[in-house]
Amino acid sequence: MSIVYENYDYENPILTGENGVEVDYKGKWKSEVFNNPGNLCLELACGRGEYTLALAKDNPNENFMGIDVKGARIWRGAKNALEQNLKNVRFLRTRIEQVDLFFDKGEVDEIWITFPDPFHGKDNRKLTHHKFLDRYKYLLKDGGWINFKTDDDNLFDYSLKSINSYQGANILYKNDDIYADELPFKELDYKTHYEKNHLAEGKKIKFIRFTL
Repeated sequence: MSIVYENYDYENPILTGENGVEVDYKGKWKSEVFNNPGNLCLELACGRGEYTLALAKDNPNENFMGIDVKGARIWRGAKNALEQNLKNVRFLRTRIEQVDLFFDKGEVDEIWITFPDPFHGKDNRKLTHHKFLDRYKYLLKDGGWINFKTDDDNLFDYSLKSINSYQGANILYKNDDIYADELPFKELDYKTHYEKNHLAEGKKIKFIRFTL
């Protein structure tokens, strides 16, 4: 069974599934792909999907999808999901700029953004730039939230400013050193390969949970 869906042509928003067959699950991911009415959670720029898999293991009644543009990373995440028999995991290979093309309005319940590229000097490529927040707002159901986790001081500060200046946004929780005290959410204790490296280097891990 293939659990990966891909968009090969960024100028043509078509997805292919198993054996390269064209598919269209916009508005139907829960009913036709996961066969599960539970929440749908996306991990954006998921890399090898370590957070996607950790969330899926602890929440078997919910649906999780990792999204990234790098095929090799997606392949590794999908392989691990299949080896662990995680039936509530899928992966989507596409650019984050196009994520709103493949889901219906309000179809997504929650979003995770974990240790994205800080794109220093390129604000419009940061995943908390207003152009991305516009896309997330379209995807999320009313009251759905976004979780943002980073080790980068500049990206954290930029993200706070971007969220605070976005009309209708509301920060539910923020912390510039989540491991200094008891974790407020158990999901924050999942550690990716990159996070372990950051912690070994003495970096502080920062987190924002917000709605749009």
